[in-house]
Amino acid sequence: MAAPVTHFEINVRDSKRANQFYSSLFGWSIEPTGDATTGMIYGMVDTGAKMGISGGIGQTQAGGPPGVTFYVQVEDVQSHLDRVVALGGRVIVPLTDVPGMVTFAQFADPEGNIVGIIKGPQTPPKEAAPKKKTVPKKKAAPKKKAAPKKKTVPRKKSSTGPKAKARKGKR
Repeated sequence: MAAPVTHFEINVRDSKRANQFYSSLFGWSIEPTGDATTGMIYGMVDTGAKMGISGGIGQTQAGGPPGVTFYVQVEDVQSHLDRVVALGGRVIVPLTDVPGMVTFAQFADPEGNIVGIIKGPQTPPKEAAPKKKTVPKKKAAPKKKAAPKKKTVPRKKSSTGPKAKARKGKR
C-alpha cells in the first residue's frame, strides 16, 4: 500500500511570531492546541485551500533546532521505525501517542533529514465518489435563412373536368 504525505510541521523558537508571520503571509488560520503549562506549544494550520495538506506550527522542544518536517501516513508506525534502523537511519522521536489526537514518530534518514511518520486509519479509506461526467453543451445550429416566399400565381380555370362542365351549364 502506498504511503501518502499527510501533514507538515514547522518547528520554531517563537511560535507566536511564527503564527503571525505565516498567517499574514499565506492567509492561514492557526488554532492553538497547547500552551507552556502542557509543555506543548502548537497550532493547527488550516490553509483554507481545497488542495494540499494540513499542518502545524510548534515550538521546538528543549532548545531543539528549528526546521520543517513532513509526515508520511503508515498503518504501523513501530514496524516502520524498525525498518528505518535496518536501512541505516536513526530514530529521533520514538513511537509517541498523544491521546485523542495522533500517534507519530520521527526519524533521521542516512543523510540526517528528519521525517515524521503518522499512524493512518485501520480501515481502507473510502473511495472518492466518482466525478460527475459533464456533457458539453451542444452549440445551437445556426439559424437557417428563411427561403424567400414564392409568389403564387392563380390557376387557370380548366376547360375540362366536372367543374368546367358545371360552369358551362350555368351559362
